[in-house]
Amino acid sequence: MKKPVVLVVDDEPQILRVMRASLPIRGYEVLTASSGKEALDQLSKQVPDLVILDLAMPEMSGLEVCRRVREFSAVPIIILSAKGSESDKVAALDLGADDYVTKPFGMDELLARARAVLRRLSSTNDRVLTVGDVTIDIDEHRVVVGGKEIRLTPKEFDVLKYLVNNAGKVVTHRALLQTVWGWESTDQTEYLRVFINQLRRKIEIDASHPRYLITEPWVGYRFVPNE
Repeated sequence: MKKPVVLVVDDEPQILRVMRASLPIRGYEVLTASSGKEALDQLSKQVPDLVILDLAMPEMSGLEVCRRVREFSAVPIIILSAKGSESDKVAALDLGADDYVTKPFGMDELLARARAVLRRLSSTNDRVLTVGDVTIDIDEHRVVVGGKEIRLTPKEFDVLKYLVNNAGKVVTHRALLQTVWGWESTDQTEYLRVFINQLRRKIEIDASHPRYLITEPWVGYRFVPNE
């Protein structure tokens, strides 16, 4: 079985050393780049299965790398960001990054995010989405959670469908609003919060302690399957 290839882009030598030592023993082949320019050069020769990209790099930032990569490739990107840089996280996610991990991070968390991103790629075009114990029939507008059919309004259905279709991925407020309501609604985060709360009351066992629809503070939401 072919090992997934991961390109790690970071200007910190220690991070690259840790990745080169840790990822191969967990079943990944590792490529590294210490700058944005080097990363783009690597990507022009070989597109990996996953890119792990630091945001704070000199000369060419991770945001610029993300923007340029999305011009020619849909390769999954997990960004590494320092604490307190929510605006940069949101900008990267809006540019097409798939997820983020905050430094300092644990290898187990990073690998769990990597597995979730890679797993999601295999099911994004299905007409019936099944993630954990949640099933969405797109053509029939039918939702089943834990074997029980749930009745949703059309907009609630669209919100849930988008989140489930991106299961495990952080979806920003802007991306969700734009997809479901259009460009003119991208600043209506309070309106979106109301819809998320409505959805939680319908699909969660305890809406005050959600297990499916998780809030990523200041950034957006993440659908976490119950597996």
